[in-house]
This record gives sequence, C-alpha cells and structure tokens, in this order.
Amino acid sequence: MTSSAHHQSILDKPFVLDLFAGPGGLDVAGNALDIPSLGIEWDRSACLTRYAAGLDTLHADVSAVRRDSFEALPPEINVLAGGPPCQTYSVAGHGAGRQALDRVKEYIERLMAGESDQAIDKDLKTLPDPRTALVLEPLRYAIQATRSPNREHRPYDVIVLEQVPAVAPLWAHYAKVLEETGLPDGTKYKVVVDVLDTETYGVPQTRSRAVLIARRDGLGEPSLPAPTHHSYEAKEWNRKTGTTEPGQVAPQAHQPTLYEAATATTSDADPQPWRSMRDALAQPVGSHPGRPHPFLVRSNYGSSGIPGRRGVRTDQQPAATVTGRISRFVVFEHLDENIVYEGPRFSMNEAGMLQSFPPDYPWSGTAQAQQVGNAVPPLFGAHLLGAALGLPKPDPEALRKPWQSATNEQRAKLRSSGCGAPDACTDKCPRPEDQVPPPSSVRPRKSKKVSAK
Repeated sequence: MTSSAHHQSILDKPFVLDLFAGPGGLDVAGNALDIPSLGIEWDRSACLTRYAAGLDTLHADVSAVRRDSFEALPPEINVLAGGPPCQTYSVAGHGAGRQALDRVKEYIERLMAGESDQAIDKDLKTLPDPRTALVLEPLRYAIQATRSPNREHRPYDVIVLEQVPAVAPLWAHYAKVLEETGLPDGTKYKVVVDVLDTETYGVPQTRSRAVLIARRDGLGEPSLPAPTHHSYEAKEWNRKTGTTEPGQVAPQAHQPTLYEAATATTSDADPQPWRSMRDALAQPVGSHPGRPHPFLVRSNYGSSGIPGRRGVRTDQQPAATVTGRISRFVVFEHLDENIVYEGPRFSMNEAGMLQSFPPDYPWSGTAQAQQVGNAVPPLFGAHLLGAALGLPKPDPEALRKPWQSATNEQRAKLRSSGCGAPDACTDKCPRPEDQVPPPSSVRPRKSKKVSAK
C-alpha cells in the first residue's frame, strides 16, 4: 500500500484497537498498510460484514468491554483509533449532543482529574441521549490502559479519532487536556486537530471529518496528512456546460484549513484533480460491470444543509456525502443529449466504492446502506493512520483491487472469537433492544413553515 521509499514507522510493531469499528473502514486501511487491528462493534450486521471480510472482531459494546473485559484485550495494542457514533452530534441528528457539549467537556475534565468511573457513570445517566456519552470512550480507554496490569500500565502510543465536524470542539478539548493536563498517571501527548475534506485525499466523495492525531510525548510531533487532491468547490462547477475542469479552484473559492495554510510552502507536489464518480465506477472491476454511460445523481437529502433541496451531480463530480440513504439516490443515464432515462440505482458494491472500499467488499446482514454510510472511507483512514505513524502516503490503487473474502472456515473461526460460536451470536453478544433511540420527549420540535405564496 505504501510507496517504495523507505519509511520507518515511529512504532516497531503498530497494532490498532478500532473502537466503534463498523463494517471495517479503518481496519481495511490498516490491512492495506500491513498493520494488524482488532475492532469492537456492537451491531450484528456490521460484525457479519467484518467476519466475511476476514477482520478480527469483538461483537461487543465498547463501554462493556472497558468495564468488564479490558484485561482480555491483547496487551501489545499500542494505537487507539475510532469514531464514536455521531447521531446526536450530526446535522441530521436530533441535536442532543450539541446541546450537551459543555456538559461533555466537564466530564472530560473530571476524567482527567482521576475521578472514579462509578461517579462518572452515575452522572452520565442523566444525559437526555445516552449515545452522547460515547464520545468519551476513547479517552476512557486511554486512561484504562494506564491502569491495566495486563499492559503493565503502558499508555497507548498513538491516538487517531475522526467524526463529523460538529465534534471538532470536543476534539479540541481532548487536545487541550492531553497536552496540558495529561492522563491521571501523568502521561501527556502532542496533538493536532482539524476538519479535513475526504475528496482532498482521493476519495470520490465530498465528506468533511473532524480528526485528531495524538502521539505520546517522546514520539515526535504529530502532523495531519498532506492533501493529495484538490478540494471540490460546488459553486465553481457548472454541471450543464462542464466549463470548469475538475480540480480547478478559483483563487478565492477555497478557504484552506489551518494545516493546508501551514504546509502550503512545503508541499512536495501539486495536488491532483479530485476524483469523480466516473473515475470510481466507469470501468468494470471484479463483479462490478462498470457504468459506461454518463449519468446524473439526485440525492435523497437536502443539498448544502438546506432541507427540501435535492442535490444533483454529474458523474464528472465527486459523489455527495454517502449516508445510509445512498440506496435511495436516483441515477439518470443518458446515451446522448436527447435520450435520458432512469438507470439502476447504486448497488452496495458501488456505494462502497464511492466510499473508497475495494470492489467486491462483502457487505452482509441487514441495513447494508447504513453500514456503508457510517463507515470511515478506507483511503482517508489510510492517510490518517499513515500520518499518525510517520508512514508515506498510501497508494490508492491498492484499494481499487477486488477484495478477497474470507473462506467459510475463516468466518467460523472469526465468529467463534467475536461472538462465542462459529455460526451464531451468544449470550455475551449485545442485544439490539439494548440500543434504543432517544425518547421523543428529547427531540426538538420542528417549527411549521408558512408558505410565502
């Protein structure tokens, strides 16, 4: 996956613990970088996808593992990674997490001060939506590592986190306490935080993510991955005339991130044009037959944050953010300027490819579109892990080769480790009914719109 240039990771043997692992975005990234990983995921269908993909998995609740079986985790794990569920923080969610940002920051301070888990857990039960507290789990894992006899109280060397942009203030607070206060045992980290756009790393999709990369003191200054592609500017693209070439950005159109601004004079190569849906899907690969005809895509949700406005993009543009609604996107194909018809909607294989998953990734179980939408884009994840560990830029071509699924014997072995039985869940697996949406009483009411007509 990496270039031929010699680069030595800052760690001799990186081993990633992937919290809230989903169907395997970060694990696929680690696999491509030859870095072993273990994922913890509560959703049964996501675990079925992971087993089919051959990924080491614990079908368990992240919080429960920390409380009850942390000592059973491999002691050689030295990289903590993950993205806590974002429903209560994302624009599409009910907003309970955004309303509780200040409270969550207080919990961060209390954890770093060494307050007991019992006291913290008692107060967390008062949050309107219990999922809001899951954003604290990476920090709680980092603290628990220093208290683990099985690890000889060794802290994690590297921490890599990503989530929706609304979580950026919490990552910034993470950074502040990790650098200034340190963990209760005194361990401190050097940290970088920013909001990055996935299309600037070769993912054929526009998606913004708040990221955090931390290295334990003594392992050098961390840095964010340098962009490899231009950012996509919707207002600079005319889909009717196609007069603006992909990747051509008006001088004042793009406001650089803090990291882009800091590294603008030291870039070793000009960014490439962003990758389009056509780049990802036009040619046949594996079982994907290809989409040889030009097409338009009408998304199923509001564009630019405006509810009720449907976004439309051509195959020459990156995909809109892939969410659990990707299967509802309507695809219109045209043979020439005068013949347009509704073509087949994106298959799960194609949706995964727009997320930069390899072709033929074995999506399994139910709610597959939701699995795809919730996943970390593997190519983006490879850039994050590579930057965190001091590795060179990943080779995207490695993720465009068809994925080799696990054999039945391999799946049975993985499920025996992850669920306790080779062909079924057991009593140790989390039950779907234990994960419930917030009661309607905490959901903000929508105001009625009055038509101006």
